[in-house]
Amino acid sequence: MENIEKVKQFSETVSAIRNEIRKDVVGQNDIVDNVLIAIISGGNVLLEGIPGVGKTRLVRTLGKVMNLPFSRIQFTPDLMPSDVTGTNVIEKDVNGNMKMVFQKGPIFANLVLADEINRATPKTQAAMLEVMQEHKVTVANETYKMAEPFFVLATQNPIEQDGTYPLPEAQMDRFMFKLIMEYPSIQELKDIVNITQITLEETASAVVDGDLILQMRELSKNVPVIDDVLTYAMTLVSNTHPELGNSEVAKKYLKNGASPRAGQALITAAKVRSLINGNFNVSIEDINALAYPVLRHRVKINYTAINEHLSVDDVIGLLLKETKKAIK
Repeated sequence: MENIEKVKQFSETVSAIRNEIRKDVVGQNDIVDNVLIAIISGGNVLLEGIPGVGKTRLVRTLGKVMNLPFSRIQFTPDLMPSDVTGTNVIEKDVNGNMKMVFQKGPIFANLVLADEINRATPKTQAAMLEVMQEHKVTVANETYKMAEPFFVLATQNPIEQDGTYPLPEAQMDRFMFKLIMEYPSIQELKDIVNITQITLEETASAVVDGDLILQMRELSKNVPVIDDVLTYAMTLVSNTHPELGNSEVAKKYLKNGASPRAGQALITAAKVRSLINGNFNVSIEDINALAYPVLRHRVKINYTAINEHLSVDDVIGLLLKETKKAIK
């Protein structure tokens, strides 16, 4: 009975967060749901979308709804690692003595928007992604931990590629999800215009705080995963590797497969999704729904797929069909 009550409360809390976000963010329901799953899971998100579709507004609104500090970093080619993490500066104390003081960078926030992360040099990208993985910063042999919950939403513009530094595969792997933000429909465009004509400020109210998010994260860790579901999820991840020879789809359409981090992300996120839907066990449906955001930035399609006009998502769909048949 206690677990049933906790699951119900978890689901109701996420519904309340969704309702507040909808006051400021029009449409993009799947994006909002997956971003919430990532925050509660403790993962980060890479969001791909053209300018002006509401990426910054989404993170600002999340900061308000969750009552957490928000920070935005605009990535440019001249951005240095110290501009992100912070640096030591010399200051005078009350007695006039000089001393070194660490001045925190914009990364020291609970919710961080890394806008157009692929415009920064690899050195700056590496500093940013180290913080995302370790949740800490080391400057001059001193280590500073991030306040939890800590979440990074990094964005990429899929149109302009001039003057960008594509993220290496090892760094892309640090993101739990890659989400594609679609262009709004005509009705959604009308709603966006109507909302912004009234005010450009976010109107959402705080629903939860950082402590409650961490409690929800702990609850999600206890969600059971039966062996059949775990086998299905790990078989799917393994089937992305053409060199293993387990999958005809992978051998035909894939160049590189997903790392073990994909398996970890798939199960961790599926536990949160099951609680959001009011269930206390992970289902095959949870795995299937999350396979796309978990795998689309971790697998590489080959020239055969490109020649047959198949996208990464198309190939993931074929892998899911193949895995279902193999498991049955």
